[in-house]
Amino acid sequence: MIRPTSHCMHRIESTVTHSSLSALSNLGEFGLISRIAAGAFADESVITGIGDDTAVTALSPGMRLLSSADMLLENVHFRRAWQDPYTLGRKSLAVSISDIAAMGGIPRWALLSHAIPRDLPIEFVDDFMRGFLAMASENRVALIGGDTCSSRSGLAISVTIMGEQYPDLIVRRSGALPDDDIWVTGTLGDAALALKLLENGEAVSDELLFRLLDPNPRVSAALALAEAGLATAMIDVSDGILADYGHIAEQSGVGGRIILDELPLSAGFRRLTADLPEIPYQLALSGGEDYELCFTAHGSSREKIADCMKKSGIAVTRIGIVTSSPGVNAVTPDGSRYNAQIEGFDHFI
Repeated sequence: MIRPTSHCMHRIESTVTHSSLSALSNLGEFGLISRIAAGAFADESVITGIGDDTAVTALSPGMRLLSSADMLLENVHFRRAWQDPYTLGRKSLAVSISDIAAMGGIPRWALLSHAIPRDLPIEFVDDFMRGFLAMASENRVALIGGDTCSSRSGLAISVTIMGEQYPDLIVRRSGALPDDDIWVTGTLGDAALALKLLENGEAVSDELLFRLLDPNPRVSAALALAEAGLATAMIDVSDGILADYGHIAEQSGVGGRIILDELPLSAGFRRLTADLPEIPYQLALSGGEDYELCFTAHGSSREKIADCMKKSGIAVTRIGIVTSSPGVNAVTPDGSRYNAQIEGFDHFI
């Protein structure tokens, strides 16, 4: 269990132990849909929203549609014992918004589908939706539809996100060139360390806990990079920097060298792993759940990138170099190759 006296833990306890929990069966499917629709963010781009067979939206003139889908499954992506419903709602949308950001796009519309256990309290669903809609409002994303059904095997959440961007500003994974720098925003490994501590039944600081439970998609940083034309390729870091940069390398037909000493690690991460020399590298490289941006850029753009990210209020670190030879290698301080135990998260390994 989470041991610090955080407001996250307070929410979990107050929701699950409530003495007068309402039954979903009393509300019904359409009553639940109406309850959700009542709080949806309104946007002038939504011509027809929740309530019809499909939503109707209008793209901004000259822009292209960007679309992505994500699923979060109970006991695969989250556990209700660790994740309160409010931050679960926030994270369910945040991870999808992060995909739009990784393309340099503007997140605009979302579809939410969930399979809900019959015994899940309405209060849990309400808190989940409050979190989901708070994340939507913060990023000006309109909830325009979805689907709801019952589940016999835990809570399942599916989000389809749509965004837009001008064609020449869209940043793909396929544009990295040899001798480009490899950059990453924020810090790496915090979420993976939090998960490791939770699995071991150890205390978790709020600093690490919220990196796992309530990630912040780097939309402003991604848009700044795209609009300035600085990123040659970009991806969000969901499965670990080693695996995710590997996707850029594969799509671009290049390789890469990541310098371990340059990996950005938070003070809390360093403090808790100071006596475990192998764990920091492994978690920072392969732990996943960071939802930072990994991007490549020409070496001549270093000062511009620093200025751009400073204006966005996002820390950025140069962690390596794009190579012409295939393969992605992590290099230790003495110049030798670091052999990671795993390269990143894979659902089927």
